[in-house]
Amino acid sequence: MAAKSHTAPTFGSRTDIGCVRDHNEDSLIVAPPLFAVADGMGGHAAGEIASEIAVNTLAEYAPDRADSEALGFAVAEANRAVIRGVKDGIGREGMGCTMTAAILEGERLVLAQVGDSRAYLLHKGKLQQLTRDHSLMADMIEAGQLTPEEARYHPNRSVITRALGSDPHMAADLYELNVESGDRLLICSDGLTTMLEDDAIEGILGRIADPQRCASTLVSEANGAGGYDNTTTIVVDVTGHSEIRQKRSARKVKASMIATVLVLLLVFAGAFFGFRSYANTVAYLANENGKVVVYRGIPGTLFGIQFNELDHTTDVSVSDLQPGVANRLDDGIRVDNVDAANALIDEYKAEIEAKSATPSESDTDSETDAGSGSSKTGSSTGSSSAGAANGTANDTAKSDDDANRSAAGR
Repeated sequence: MAAKSHTAPTFGSRTDIGCVRDHNEDSLIVAPPLFAVADGMGGHAAGEIASEIAVNTLAEYAPDRADSEALGFAVAEANRAVIRGVKDGIGREGMGCTMTAAILEGERLVLAQVGDSRAYLLHKGKLQQLTRDHSLMADMIEAGQLTPEEARYHPNRSVITRALGSDPHMAADLYELNVESGDRLLICSDGLTTMLEDDAIEGILGRIADPQRCASTLVSEANGAGGYDNTTTIVVDVTGHSEIRQKRSARKVKASMIATVLVLLLVFAGAFFGFRSYANTVAYLANENGKVVVYRGIPGTLFGIQFNELDHTTDVSVSDLQPGVANRLDDGIRVDNVDAANALIDEYKAEIEAKSATPSESDTDSETDAGSGSSKTGSSTGSSSAGAANGTANDTAKSDDDANRSAAGR
């Protein structure tokens, strides 16, 4: 089962009876930071009991930190527990098991090894065997008597030279090493390594990202190759200090975001109050119910906030103003301050008063028409008088002519 803890790496595991055996003698521990595989031996009612006693004792005594000496002591206790089990009638004489145990703490790995179960590390895509087998084949390969390929098919390939349950003074081989985030640890019984070569194991570990699916695939491939033995796999992804770094990075990002938000809030608050302070100093004139009014602030709203308030209403009627001024009042005539607004009002009043004191064009036209009429009357009278005078002169001249004619007749 795959699992992920806030303080432990991600891992997956699987154990399987295989295709030939009728019972499973393998046992395992997946309890971060402790991981272990024990491969029982001794036959039915012996191997599975030995491996179960071993892993239970290991879990009881194992340290919770990457301490190789303490892990070695826990394996020694597991060995003594298996031996006691035989004396107490639990299991059978000759039972025993292998043990490959690991404690992974951050980027520190410690191992305790007994038998031919193995621990591998996939580092940057390359697989390396971390533990040495305690087996006849390993001794013969090191002595140059066999090649690894020949050992895979040797009739004595299952003979091991060290195991839990046989020697009370048995000591595990201990390993300490540094690993890196992104590495992958594999702990397995020999049911896997006798069925699959290292290249095949490397390919599966590198190809399948999910550790649980990877562990299951390894077992399935071993069964597909024959499954002559029980197969157990534990796949552990090394997160190391990356989780701590991620948490620190997340905290830094969070703190940075909070600081940015606070700065933005301060900037916004400063801009808001600065703008509000500015708005309190300026003023504008507007048309309200036909009267010119003076407001402190600026016309309209900003982000739904109104930055103006009525200062006072004047007695100037908008209808008395020039049309252009009246139209501008609809949008607001901005000025520097209220004093400037009052000065502008005074100018409007002065213009209105001056307009009222000057005669209108229609009045001037009426007076002009009246004067022209009198002149015409006078002219007519004069013409009449002149006509009367001319008539009198004509009558006088006619009388003189008549008198002259009478004198000539005499």
